[in-house]
Amino acid sequence: MGTNGSTMLAPLRQGLPPLDPAHVRYAASCALPPRYEAVRSARAFTRRTLAEWKNDERFDDIALVVSELVTNALRHALPADTPRPDDPPVRLHLTACERRLVCAVRDPSAGTPAARPPGDCDAESGRGLFLVDSFSDAWGWHPLAGQLDGKVVWALFEV
Repeated sequence: MGTNGSTMLAPLRQGLPPLDPAHVRYAASCALPPRYEAVRSARAFTRRTLAEWKNDERFDDIALVVSELVTNALRHALPADTPRPDDPPVRLHLTACERRLVCAVRDPSAGTPAARPPGDCDAESGRGLFLVDSFSDAWGWHPLAGQLDGKVVWALFEV
């Protein structure tokens, strides 16, 4: 779980904000099943990981953003057919650098994440990216290239 080094970042490098691999202190990743219970699992993984890294000062903000990113991946990015159990469709990656923490969620869809217009926040759903934008210091997304299909949606936190 809490490995040090950049090998875990290699398949995602094109999908993350600029990070100097020499400054990566910790990296951890977990596969998430295509069920909404995965949101709870992602929060628990985030709590354990940040506690292990002694980097939980912004846990509430980070956990909210992780929940939104995973929910969006499960709701909008999964194919209609059931994915193979040996090939988890969604992965959560946490990376800690000197004063930054990046949460990245990889999913199999090439679709562009789209936030609802600012005046449409009264809707029951669709506020996820608005919350990500509000609680993180930066966020973005990139399509994956090479052997990997899909995209990575990431959020950066100054810690």
